[in-house]
Amino acid sequence: MAVNVEDDDVPLILTLEESRGHVSAPEEPPTENGGSYDLINDISSPAVGDCYPPRSYVRHNWEMNYQEAAIYLQEGENNDKFFTHPKDAKALAAYLFVHNHLFYLMELTTALLLLLLSLCEAPAVPMLRLGIYIHATLELLALAVVVFELSMKMRWLGFHTYIRHKRTMVKTCVLLLQFIEAIVVLVRQTSHVRITRALRCIFLVDCRYCGAVRRNLRQIFQSLPPFIDILLLLLFFMVIFAILGFYLFSPNKSDPYFNTLENSLVNLFVLLTTANFPDVMMPSYSRNPWSCVFFIVYLSIELYFIMNLLLAVVFDTFNDIEKMKFKSLLLHKRTAIQHAYQLLVSKQRPLGISFKQFDGLMRFYKPRMNSRDRYLTFKALSPSNTPLVSLKDMYNFYEVVGLKWKAKKNREHWFDDLPRTAFLIFKGINILVNSRTFQYTMYTLVAVNGLWILVETFMLRDGIFSRDVPWSYIVFLTIYGVEVLLKITGLGPIEYLSSGWNFFDFSVTLFAFLGLLALAFDMKPFYFIVVLRPLQLLRLFKLKKRYRNVLDTMFELLPRMASLGLTLLIFYYCFAIIGMEFFSGKLYPNCCNSSTVADAYRWVNRTIGNKTVVEEGYYYLNNFDNILNSFVTLFELTVVNDWYIIMEGVTSETSHWSRLYFMIFYIVTMVVMTIIVAFILDAFVFRMNYTRKNRDSEEDSGIVLEREVSKEEMTAVAEMYGRNGATSAASQLLKVVSQMDRHRQTSMLFLGRRSRTKSDLSMRMYEEEIQVGCKRLQAENQKYRLRELCS
Repeated sequence: MAVNVEDDDVPLILTLEESRGHVSAPEEPPTENGGSYDLINDISSPAVGDCYPPRSYVRHNWEMNYQEAAIYLQEGENNDKFFTHPKDAKALAAYLFVHNHLFYLMELTTALLLLLLSLCEAPAVPMLRLGIYIHATLELLALAVVVFELSMKMRWLGFHTYIRHKRTMVKTCVLLLQFIEAIVVLVRQTSHVRITRALRCIFLVDCRYCGAVRRNLRQIFQSLPPFIDILLLLLFFMVIFAILGFYLFSPNKSDPYFNTLENSLVNLFVLLTTANFPDVMMPSYSRNPWSCVFFIVYLSIELYFIMNLLLAVVFDTFNDIEKMKFKSLLLHKRTAIQHAYQLLVSKQRPLGISFKQFDGLMRFYKPRMNSRDRYLTFKALSPSNTPLVSLKDMYNFYEVVGLKWKAKKNREHWFDDLPRTAFLIFKGINILVNSRTFQYTMYTLVAVNGLWILVETFMLRDGIFSRDVPWSYIVFLTIYGVEVLLKITGLGPIEYLSSGWNFFDFSVTLFAFLGLLALAFDMKPFYFIVVLRPLQLLRLFKLKKRYRNVLDTMFELLPRMASLGLTLLIFYYCFAIIGMEFFSGKLYPNCCNSSTVADAYRWVNRTIGNKTVVEEGYYYLNNFDNILNSFVTLFELTVVNDWYIIMEGVTSETSHWSRLYFMIFYIVTMVVMTIIVAFILDAFVFRMNYTRKNRDSEEDSGIVLEREVSKEEMTAVAEMYGRNGATSAASQLLKVVSQMDRHRQTSMLFLGRRSRTKSDLSMRMYEEEIQVGCKRLQAENQKYRLRELCS
């Protein structure tokens, strides 16, 4: 592929700020897509009074276009709205300040500090309690940093765009409220009821690193309409059954569950979680066995039909949202690429982007990428091996730019250059470790080892762990060690560790060896390592394809599951703050004596003969006395086993309205947990459908691209860098040229690899629908251009 290295290219399009000083055009406001652009008809000479000579002036224009094109691509990657695009030089400076990792870390650190203050504020964790003056001052300092962050964002966005940005405005309102409360606490030197502390999590949600959490929250809110519809149906039947239960069972004075309509409704709500079943049924069942029909019908309708219907509706909505989100994100990325493309085409070559312009773009978009990888990325975007990258080729930018490039080795194995005797030995080892016989032998030994561990564990008496080193441990560890050595020898260390399963085997074997050392030298703090031995059994999942799909899906879900877990923790934080403000100090030993759950909180010392017997109900530990205890209590409420005991204990010490807190928390966690279940189902069903649709594809091998580069191409690109003064970039390419000379090669083959993401799978699954959407986008763009020409 010939490389264009001419220096006299000029931009076809300039940004508004550049064109104002050099082209007599009326000032127009920026479009809603960001910057406003002017076509350049004559840019061969600078305007009067311009300090730039012609060549420097052109270079300055290109640098501005490169930077703005990189910003557009970053906005496409991050799914940022184009109306937040910087519109002038001051906004650009603020944008660059805000969009760097130091600013992101400052944002994250400030948000975490505000959240962690709940450990020190009343009711505080005893060991971490701080004085009011200290924690109020820390809060004011953190809020001052947030003010600085928002002022920089306002400088970047401008006032009108700032007030249009809903998330930023919500953050600003919360900031003002927190400021007022912190000042009041500092002046009064005493804390008051501060439920608004629950809003501090907004500062964390707004951080750049928490983009996945924002997407989860958005998805939860989008799934709410159908969820609320089914929830209302569920509550409707609950009210009907509560009225029916009150009339049927209230005459039974020994039945505390239906003596009032309120108790009837509350206990049927608890029954929906099965936490009080069959206790709630037994008083009426003891008087009339036919009363069980009421509870069987209620649970059949509410628990087994409507609750499953709820999951089905949420799953269907979630699936549609996921598909729509992927399509909108893809179209957003393509729109960003179109904006960047218009800034990168030159006046002499308006039909494509040359490498010189692409290199300028990558210096701003990926400044750490070396010159060789930039050129290989450019070649990967041009499948027809032409010197220009068209708009259609640029649509693959986000898929190609993540490739990691390495030169393809000429030899097949690491031992190919060894003497013949050594070559034959290592070749035989290579054939052995790749054979099915060897693999199934190791699977059999792993299964035997698992059974042996099970028998050894079953034979332990009174749960006492043996400190002696069992002979079976040494035998199986030796076998695993020999296997690792054979594979490293036969495959080579790099190829061996490039496989995830091999890396897992190596790690488990290493931990098993450390466990052996812990037993042999009686290193008690490290005995826990011995417990990791059964992890070898996970290797058996490789035998069956369905198990492999389950594990692959699990690993694909880990990042998203982490963000969903953080989303749940944010809800926990909000409810924990509210719980501490209202219920702190309410639960203690021997409280709740007037409630039906008094035994769960009773703490009594009784003397029987010569012995003192302690009868202790441990539920008083499930309290809201500090943020850590609150989190544990909320997790127990999430599990829902006996959660009504905590609710009734708090209610007996406060008010019956306290039940609303616990019921709302159950509904909120039910929403989040249903979304999590729907997400897992969607991911698994998606992978199964993809596997069925692409039976012949090897999706596990990731994305691999091959590109061949000739010696002449590398030399020409190195010369271009040399003329532009980029000596370090030129020297990197000349090293590749010298490597070709050393091996007497006229060209070199490079491999670009990256792991396959769900976005790649979605591209293949929704290929036809995406093409329809892209055609619609192109038609809209053509209409927009015609409208611009007519105006």
